Amino acid sequence: MILKDKRVLVLGLGISGLSIIKAINKLGVDIVVYDAKSEEELKELLQQIKDIKIEYYLGNDEIKLEGIDLAVKSPGIPPYDPLVKRIIDENIEVVSDIELAYRISPTQNIISITGTNGKTTTTMLTGEIFKKAKLNTYVVGNIGVGILDKIIDAKKDDAFIVETSSFQLEYTKYFKPKVSTILNITPDHIDWHGSYENYKRAKLKAVKNLNYEDFVVLNYDDIYLKSIINDIKSNVILFSTNNLLDKGIYIEKENIIINNGIDKTKLMSIEDIKLIGKHNLENALASVGIALAMGIDIDIIRKTLSSFEGVEHRLEFVSRKNGINFYNDSKGTNPDASIKAIEAIEKPIILIAGGYDKGSLFDEFIKVCKGKVKALILLGHTKRKIEETAIRYGIDNIHLVENMKDAVDLAYKLGIRGDNVLLSPACASWDMYKNFEERGCDFKTNVHQLME
Repeated sequence: MILKDKRVLVLGLGISGLSIIKAINKLGVDIVVYDAKSEEELKELLQQIKDIKIEYYLGNDEIKLEGIDLAVKSPGIPPYDPLVKRIIDENIEVVSDIELAYRISPTQNIISITGTNGKTTTTMLTGEIFKKAKLNTYVVGNIGVGILDKIIDAKKDDAFIVETSSFQLEYTKYFKPKVSTILNITPDHIDWHGSYENYKRAKLKAVKNLNYEDFVVLNYDDIYLKSIINDIKSNVILFSTNNLLDKGIYIEKENIIINNGIDKTKLMSIEDIKLIGKHNLENALASVGIALAMGIDIDIIRKTLSSFEGVEHRLEFVSRKNGINFYNDSKGTNPDASIKAIEAIEKPIILIAGGYDKGSLFDEFIKVCKGKVKALILLGHTKRKIEETAIRYGIDNIHLVENMKDAVDLAYKLGIRGDNVLLSPACASWDMYKNFEERGCDFKTNVHQLME
């Protein structure tokens, strides 16, 4: 794609916006930038691109669209944003950073990893496998590392492991990874996409353009993904923790088995994997599938799986205070993610939950809490909504608090030796924090400040 001398509008600063700007500047592009925040609010970010010639519209969406050839949108801006609608009405193409990255990429080794839950762990684990295989690897995307300014200088053989969100996939057209992985699809981000059907449609864009040269790694245990297997036009690698597959990667007698349709190979015992929880076992199997698709030796895969200890804010063990264990699962930003965390942790659990309301329902989340969660501590915008659901299902040990310090202090007070305090909010963080990382760090800080 030739962008030299084109006029490109970048919608939104932040990590992806900065990455976009730095990349397209190298292509000789006339850059226009919009962000809803003011110059004062963005001053630290602006300092990073102060030497680049840019036409800014900050806190002002009255942009003259005449002459704009392309708009590149940051994931945080929703499709119903008035400016986005105006741009589309003017027949200006709107793309995401991963779509533009694909169009200008010098390498075909793009690995896309998406799903409602498990993306980050799978992405990081896959990146570790690739690095141990001595491949020049970049781990980028929705994990907080912009893809564009990395890929623009890439070499032909470089590998890019990309965590891709539904927000990014929504605005793709030609995006075609070498390997595309979908871990699971359950209702999420309904407020952003407008409906579950729209959300699913966005996720499936990860495999839309693939052909016989490419690979798709799919979770056979996901009901929806299982239903679309026959619709996929590329090589399919299935994984399952519940089923013995005629061909794929699965668990048999507590061992990970690789079955190519002819021969079965024992990779390793699941006891040798350090990640806890069935959902993390699924993530591990997905990473195995990706590595096999790229021809990585199974000895390297085995060694990496036996040494990888997980990712911060994903069922992260924080501390033990007076025999009470504290776990940080701030990345549990939807009910299904938190369900998996609750299932992974031994009872009795004191659960801290609540946050920004994305339009989720909490019935299934509360059902899983029954019998495992001895006390429910709620905070944030959704605390009343979750409380009402919990009461409806007969849970009565419920506590409402105003902030994380109060939540941690109360959990410690309620706990006894052998209890597990779990932060898994089942909600986004944006009502109280900039992101889930900040929320998780606040939790950990307050845990470490507890006096034994």
